[in-house]
Amino acid sequence: MNTRVREKILSVCAEKIKQKGDGVQVSFYAFFANKNDDPAALMEVAQWWIEEHELNHFEKATKIHSMVTGLNE
Repeated sequence: MNTRVREKILSVCAEKIKQKGDGVQVSFYAFFANKNDDPAALMEVAQWWIEEHELNHFEKATKIHSMVTGLNE
């Protein structure tokens, strides 16, 4: 996963956790605008979320934050 996308995911998760607490859940769509302005990044995250990790549509932001923090470049 590229650095820009990884940083966006970490930022969004941290903000959601700060706003709503440790129980808040996110979907991979939370990291993108409502328009498809970066289809390659969207597909990269979708593949990581769905194919590689078989995550549910909504997952705890704390879980996603931990998973992305652990990624190596």
